Amino acid sequence: MNFAIIGAAGYIAPRHIKAIYDTGNKVVAAYDKNDSVGILDSFSKSICFFKTFEEYHCYVSTELKDSLNFTTICSPNFLHKPHILLSLEMGSNVICEKPLVLSSQDIYLLRDREHRSGKKVYTILQLREHDAIQNLKTKINNETEKEKHEVTLTYITSRGPWYQTTWKAEYRKSGGLGFNIGIHFFDILYWLFGDVQKSELHVNQADVMSGYFELEKARVRWFLSINENHLPDIAVKNGLSTYRSLLINDHEIEFSSGFNNLHTKVYSSILKGHGHNLADASKAIKIVENLYKKQSIGISPCSHSYLRYL
Repeated sequence: MNFAIIGAAGYIAPRHIKAIYDTGNKVVAAYDKNDSVGILDSFSKSICFFKTFEEYHCYVSTELKDSLNFTTICSPNFLHKPHILLSLEMGSNVICEKPLVLSSQDIYLLRDREHRSGKKVYTILQLREHDAIQNLKTKINNETEKEKHEVTLTYITSRGPWYQTTWKAEYRKSGGLGFNIGIHFFDILYWLFGDVQKSELHVNQADVMSGYFELEKARVRWFLSINENHLPDIAVKNGLSTYRSLLINDHEIEFSSGFNNLHTKVYSSILKGHGHNLADASKAIKIVENLYKKQSIGISPCSHSYLRYL
């Protein structure tokens, strides 16, 4: 199948391109306003690349008319919606990085345009494909006890000063930490433990966000940060800049590795007629949306332990 990619110079684009070729398909066109796209040559030297969207649009609409099967979107978060809409209009199915969009209202718009175009929109919820998470899902589904699990989620991914100078630091463009780094964890939390029954927002700052969820099957204390000073001693001692931890009833779920081929698994599922659709993406988007409607209340009895050290 033929793929085009929007946002080819982005950090996440190589994972998508690799997944496209790993599943026996090819990229025929690529667009990005930045031209640091030499990575394309490591996959194919026949990919047509464009630095303006107008040129890309013209090429796809004429030269690739009726022959483009999918468009992969890796552009900044705030451009996902327009790029999805334009790709549907050009007669292409869409695979879009998360967050799919920054508003639950946009899901309804995409659903309407999806129906009109006869094409499909898929998103990347790759943590659902992780072996450890899938095994945990099976275990929870098979439980007979009704007692709620006690869960602590910690995710710290250090970012340097560059981060605050980019679109990622602008709430209007990225959706803040909740959308930019939190959404795939919020997705697996509700996927594993059910819908949100209660939520609290304890801290919401430029470099850290933390709160509490009560889900159908769990009580969850969560902590997200891009500040390296929040890394625990064990990560610092091992020279790690990223720390992931999912504790369930004081038992650590190991998922610090096993990420290499998750995008390929997602693409394989989509191409088999499955994949994660608009409905799958919508719940996590609503979770983040509802969090941002709340006032942060500071430390509470339900807070993550790391808040004591801020």
